[in-house]
Amino acid sequence: MWKQIITLFRKAGPCQEAFDEALVMLKKSHGMFHDAVASLHDKGHLVDDIYERDRQLNEYERSVRRKIVTHFSVSQRPDVNMGLILTAIVVDIERVGDYAKNISELAVGLEGPLDTMELADHVREFEEILDGMFSDLVVALEKSDDAKARSIMDRYKYLSDTVEEDLRLLREGKALAGNSARAVLTALYLRYLKRMAAHLKNVATSVVNPYHRIGFREKAESEAR
Repeated sequence: MWKQIITLFRKAGPCQEAFDEALVMLKKSHGMFHDAVASLHDKGHLVDDIYERDRQLNEYERSVRRKIVTHFSVSQRPDVNMGLILTAIVVDIERVGDYAKNISELAVGLEGPLDTMELADHVREFEEILDGMFSDLVVALEKSDDAKARSIMDRYKYLSDTVEEDLRLLREGKALAGNSARAVLTALYLRYLKRMAAHLKNVATSVVNPYHRIGFREKAESEAR
């Protein structure tokens, strides 16, 4: 499905431009994530322009929508499925930017680096997983790489399950015990990381799923309809 869509993108002016802008959004949101995470670990990396960068993502999302509408309007044989898929994935990419902004907001109130104590190894692992998901998602979209898309979906499952286990430990007072402020900040950060990963996973599903299954697991061949 995605390979056919990419071929059509290459042939249609407004759609090619819309696809290129979606990739720009993804790369910019990756940069926002990187800087937001850095600001949590080093007060010298506070992100002063995070709101402006988030506003730019919003503008790109609107631009993509306008270009898809233009394609529908001027094309003699518009591909509705193609337009729906592209407008769906830019919503998820824009939401990634929102969570990057939320992460940077956590850093503003900190007096020093975020200390997640005994969960620090997991937090560092989640950050690395997300960084890899961003990079691989660009390739998956550009190259119609089913394997990378499925790898992103698998990594999301691991990250999601592990985050939920860490949140359970926090709720039960088995992690960061006696450090309520750190526990609250850590819980928020874990939740933001999970939601970012979920939106990246949703975009990845567009490579292997038809429009009506974007955001859902890939059906096995025996389940396909």
